[in-house]
Amino acid sequence: MAENNRKRLAELQADVDQAWQKLRLDTKNQQVNELEKTVAEPELWLDPDNARKQNELLSHLSNEVREWNILRTQVNDLEELLDLDESSLDEEISEQITILENQFAKLKQSLRFTGKYDHNDAILRITSGVGGTEAMDWASMLERMYIRWAEDKGMKITNLERSVGEEAGIKTAVYEISGNNAYGLLKGEHGVHRLVRLSPFNADNLRQTSFALVEILPILESDSDVKIDDKDLRIDVYHSGGHGGQSVNTTNSAVRITHLPTNTVVAIQNERSQLQNKEKAMEILRGKLIQMQQEQHAENIDKLRAGESAKWGQQIRNYILQPYKLVKDTRTKHESKDPDAVLDGKIDEFIDAYLEHT
Repeated sequence: MAENNRKRLAELQADVDQAWQKLRLDTKNQQVNELEKTVAEPELWLDPDNARKQNELLSHLSNEVREWNILRTQVNDLEELLDLDESSLDEEISEQITILENQFAKLKQSLRFTGKYDHNDAILRITSGVGGTEAMDWASMLERMYIRWAEDKGMKITNLERSVGEEAGIKTAVYEISGNNAYGLLKGEHGVHRLVRLSPFNADNLRQTSFALVEILPILESDSDVKIDDKDLRIDVYHSGGHGGQSVNTTNSAVRITHLPTNTVVAIQNERSQLQNKEKAMEILRGKLIQMQQEQHAENIDKLRAGESAKWGQQIRNYILQPYKLVKDTRTKHESKDPDAVLDGKIDEFIDAYLEHT
């Protein structure tokens, strides 16, 4: 049994070391040590916003490395125990190795989130395609699907913008999704979603195809991630038409920002003040430019080209309700024959399939 224990522990040690390198945990542990010194300095609190950001970063990094540090220490301790060559400990060591193997199996899920922004919160933006009320209703179905998924994950959901259709559904909805690995989990949902069903808005009950664009954008932890030249922006203000009280509707609080080089437009009107709307619009714009940079494989945003990012091209997923029931992802080929459950927020299987595929 002792020899088998040595083999199992050696394999586990190799797996942990490989994951350690991939996750750059030495660097992150060093960052934690430096941040602990930074937040201990009284001068930091002279700038409350910066102090809050530093503490949030420290908390995030500490949570990320803590379990890995514990696992590595326990593996090293077991190695020392094996060196004692006590046969009476073989069974106990075997049980401990099993426990550590199970711990590693859980922790290695984090290997799916090694992208630069995977740990960040996310912006979810849903836009109805052509097709009037039918498409707007489809957009609202997707809105409900993602809200239910996020609620089930215990994530915080904040509505930033919502424009409803004249008869039903939504034209556009923008949400901030805050939670562990929010962007990393949702990034695979970015793209066009296609619905085929019998139309509830058609007197002849004909089969209808509808499209909606889902955008998943990272919320950047620092403005320094994307430097935008002021001369590249056109900022328009106008009367807000949304909810939020009388002052929202009678002042020029709504903001529309256009990034001229890429013709990227972001409009926000939900906040009460023009300044708040501008800050949110800039936050979303930075996320959109990062997404475009990733899609175009550009070195920086100065290299971005207008009109060349994935928008209303080929759909990433088909939701078929008639003449049969099927949801199929066009990239991973993963499918479900229970679209009702999928549209009720049960999309983890599609998210997992995408993360494994990439």
